[in-house]
Amino acid sequence: MAGSERFRYTAERMMDRSQIEKISKALADETRLRIFEAISAREHMNCGEIVAMRGITPATVSHHLKVLQEAGLIGCRRQGQFVYSESRPERIEEYAQALAKMAGVKNSSSKRSR
Repeated sequence: MAGSERFRYTAERMMDRSQIEKISKALADETRLRIFEAISAREHMNCGEIVAMRGITPATVSHHLKVLQEAGLIGCRRQGQFVYSESRPERIEEYAQALAKMAGVKNSSSKRSR
């Protein structure tokens, strides 16, 4: 039953262990982390822009974008012939709050203000 344990981190949202694991695995890969960082630094990016920045093949970028999207870390939208990826910062906030809850942190905002 531990795999389905849910962590309440706000009054209305919960993240289960499988979602935490999926995000952790997505960010554990160095290339995916760099792609996520690049997308997060801009409003949005398309696959071609990521390929040009990172020097990796379009197929590899596409694979990494799929993993990031399945983890909920990015969203993708089609505009004409291009598919743009945008970061979902709220998902990172949810993930951070769930990890803080797992670690037994009572109020993570009070720790940041010190």
